[in-house]
Amino acid sequence: MKRWLVLPYKEKKKEREFFMSSTSRVFAKYVSQSVMAMIGISIYILADTFFISLSAGVNGLAILNMTLPVYGLVFALGAMVGMGHATRYNLQKSAGKESDHLFFRSLIWALLISIPFILLGIFWTRQVLELMGASPALAAEGESYLRIALIGAPCFMANYTFTSFVRNDHAPTTAMVASLAGSGFNIIFDYIFVFPVGMGMAGAALATVLSPVVTSLICCSHLLSPKNQVGFGLKGLSLRGLASACSLGISGFVGEISSSVTILVFNFLILGLAGETGVAAYGVIANIALVAMAIFNGVAQGCQPLFSEQYGRGQMDQVRELRRRALILSEVVALLIILAGFVFTDLFIGMFNSQGSQELVKIARPGMRIYFLGFALASINIVVIAYNSAIGKSRPAVVGALLRGAIAISLFALILSQWLGMTGIWLSFLASEALTLVVVIFLTNAKR
Repeated sequence: MKRWLVLPYKEKKKEREFFMSSTSRVFAKYVSQSVMAMIGISIYILADTFFISLSAGVNGLAILNMTLPVYGLVFALGAMVGMGHATRYNLQKSAGKESDHLFFRSLIWALLISIPFILLGIFWTRQVLELMGASPALAAEGESYLRIALIGAPCFMANYTFTSFVRNDHAPTTAMVASLAGSGFNIIFDYIFVFPVGMGMAGAALATVLSPVVTSLICCSHLLSPKNQVGFGLKGLSLRGLASACSLGISGFVGEISSSVTILVFNFLILGLAGETGVAAYGVIANIALVAMAIFNGVAQGCQPLFSEQYGRGQMDQVRELRRRALILSEVVALLIILAGFVFTDLFIGMFNSQGSQELVKIARPGMRIYFLGFALASINIVVIAYNSAIGKSRPAVVGALLRGAIAISLFALILSQWLGMTGIWLSFLASEALTLVVVIFLTNAKR
């Protein structure tokens, strides 16, 4: 009788000890793959920034930053369609329902939705740049860059379908390798097209457009292999089916579009305060910040399946341990990035200031040091939002994502810029993350 009473406890203890002993290995595997994929994606944006700064100087940086919201909208729609259909595929396949038609349906919708962007690229490129705040002279200079980027919209959108379906077909390593290969291609051909070929900014755009083509082709190595379980059936399109799939990809849409809204608001405010050089300075800071955010997002995305699995098993001790490790890792990385931002400020700025503009340095130096302080809280928010999403607490996840991604930061930028000028712009990131942290913690601890 005594043995029967003790055995369940011993089994539970043994299970906990096994989990704790393997946590580091599992945590490292999932997080490292996710972080590498995210860094790979952000690095090619840095490569664009670097080579464009060498080729076109301050004006090139301003043009690039004004086109980022357009990229963001293309990426957001592609993510919603691709991730949504891939999630629908996984759910229907698991339930034994028909799912063979969803890959091609996603691909066709991505191509159809990209048509308006192609038309904008062919006929109204300059008008789009002027709508983003560019002067007529700057719009004329950036016309070729944006035209190629807009015409390449199908490549960006379809890429989300390929990577999402491969990832949902239990081949995350292939998706990671494909993303890294595409980023590597972009970095190499950025240089080749911009300088040896002599295409300037247009060359950078061409390399960027071809990058997702490389990624998609590598994904095909899985889709055409014997291991593939994704069907290639055909079925008629319907708006109802599109809406149903896109509802599952709304988190991807919010994640991509929020940064575009922020950049757009910042660009217009900075244009009024510091002109196009100010926008170029913000472009330097924002592009470096993308790498930092990629690390935090990589940690969060790597932990999400672990959170969900252990939560589904009712193992809350393990869930809390994973959350603790993710928070510690993200915060340590954040503090190192903040330190680097203070110590190597001029080095970072100099990498993208080929013309040696002192005005750009004057704006970017204090901006980088103030802006980077926000990472101390952003690192926590990203992990906590991912945790809530993984365990099915949608309210704190969605509210937190919208607050930190667009609503709070835009409001703080509008208010603080009126009081403190450019300093208020830089402080808005820290202020929005502080507000988000308070709200998310409150909603996380609130009863459902």
